[in-house]
Amino acid sequence: MKYMMFVVSDAQPDSPLDESDIDLWVDPLDASGKRVIGEVLAPVAESTVVRVRGGKVLTTRGPFAETSEVIVGFDILDVDDLDEAIEIASRHPMARNGQLELRAFQPWDE
Repeated sequence: MKYMMFVVSDAQPDSPLDESDIDLWVDPLDASGKRVIGEVLAPVAESTVVRVRGGKVLTTRGPFAETSEVIVGFDILDVDDLDEAIEIASRHPMARNGQLELRAFQPWDE
């Protein structure tokens, strides 16, 4: 079962994460095949929001709404069930400094 794990941080976190903490989480998961891919995202100020209204494509640079939390990265997990996804997420350094949101991939035919 695959899960998208959104890594969420405060828009202005108190302190940056130590990259070695992330490596300690990533390396064994990559070796076991439980982590399919993961990336850090560009700052929210560099985002582009896309909407279609009245047949016209509208774009807005930067965050569309004020928010105190932003998605700063993601990982795709390939695990047996939600319990395993929760266990893996609980070991991520951002579980202590932010939050992690898990969403199962929904098959197209459901």
